[in-house]
Amino acid sequence: MIRARRARIVATLGPASREPAKIRELAQAGADVFRVNFSHGAHADHARTIQSVRKAEQAIGRPLAVLADLQGPKLRLGEFADGMVRLKSGQSFRIDLKAAPGDAARIGVPHPEVFAAVRAGSQILLDDGKVRLRVTAHGADFADTVVEAGEQLSDHKGLNLPGNAIPIPALTDKDRLDLAFALKQGVDWVALSFVQRASDMAELRRLVEGRAAVLAKIEKPAALDVLDEILDLCDGIMVARGDLGVELAPEEVPVVQKQLVRAARLRGLPVIVATQMLESMTHSPTPTRAETSDVAGAVYEGADAVMLSAESAVGDYPVEAVAMMDRIITRVENDPRWPELMRAEYPVEDADADALVAAARRAAEAASTACLATFTTTGQTALRLARERPLQPTLALTPNLSTARRLALAWGVEPRVVPEILDPEDLARVAVEQAVETGLAGPGQRVLILAGLPMGSPGAANILRLAHAPRR
Repeated sequence: MIRARRARIVATLGPASREPAKIRELAQAGADVFRVNFSHGAHADHARTIQSVRKAEQAIGRPLAVLADLQGPKLRLGEFADGMVRLKSGQSFRIDLKAAPGDAARIGVPHPEVFAAVRAGSQILLDDGKVRLRVTAHGADFADTVVEAGEQLSDHKGLNLPGNAIPIPALTDKDRLDLAFALKQGVDWVALSFVQRASDMAELRRLVEGRAAVLAKIEKPAALDVLDEILDLCDGIMVARGDLGVELAPEEVPVVQKQLVRAARLRGLPVIVATQMLESMTHSPTPTRAETSDVAGAVYEGADAVMLSAESAVGDYPVEAVAMMDRIITRVENDPRWPELMRAEYPVEDADADALVAAARRAAEAASTACLATFTTTGQTALRLARERPLQPTLALTPNLSTARRLALAWGVEPRVVPEILDPEDLARVAVEQAVETGLAGPGQRVLILAGLPMGSPGAANILRLAHAPRR
């Protein structure tokens, strides 16, 4: 099942979409990666969901990836005596470490790290910024504030400290348990939430031990200050605009999005643009025009993937949301100006292997070339090709199912599992057979083959060959 588009779709699974038949429908509508959100649900539910994705993969005949999204250290308020309170602008309001139920004058926050991070004049945002507080005084176990905006506040709402790096580990005890479970289930990608430091990703990579690809969710402004160090330890990133949009001014979010997409593309790391892309389709069969333009903008930027969250997890129209995203991406990629805009900045070739990959991309521009085919063990050669953004699809042929699944997230890559090739003389035959079988090449069309010798050994591609599909 080949998609007529290069950008990929990530669909979050939840109560509205985790049944086996629905997951198959989502895959058929165009979903490439399925996100399992460990902020919600029990392990037993997640196990069934992952198994359903694997069955859908068999049914549609192409690799599908599972992305395990760890909750991370979400800071939340305690409980109010009456479940909620109403605040008034200008009133005093205290946040403290006390476990007693809160009222209109105070609320407990079970996170001592908050009080270590606040300063006089700091802003505290509650409930995704719907309530704004300004710190007037603070100590080791309290922060006195004045209410600047917002009226209603209820139990367990989130807390953000914009502009402050909070001294809290990115991996909580819950995350460690969830990670061990996810790896046992054989997930393909693991996403770490609220990354602030390179050491956060280093710890995740140490625990994963290569059993999955690791992805940093960039949703804290502090991460932007050490972005290069974080990217050094990532296999991909997510522009998580939800929490990022809480801590940054709204007008800053599009600028940061472009900065992150560009940084990931230059390194050849898959980048996902996420949050509220088709939010209105949670309860409406059609998106707003602004949402449509938002998805299209990410495609014009050259993002590897766009993501659905509530739309597919709890929405009324999960399949329709995926199909709409598929239609938007396809339409943008048929725009004659799309290649020019998407390829506005090519990455710098920094190694011999990159030079060969760049040469393959340029050679593929010949009208007779139907697709590129690369033989890869780890997926790195396919990702190098994806970084170049060739307009022809890239057929990634690998003996490793895990590699094929991870590549389901990569721009323009069609991964397929083939038996291990040890004889270089078999390269052209297998590449052409797969190109014809998948419908990527027709009679007489050219297939550009990129591979590395010796066969079967992970390493950089060092040969480029031409082959032609047989004429009927």
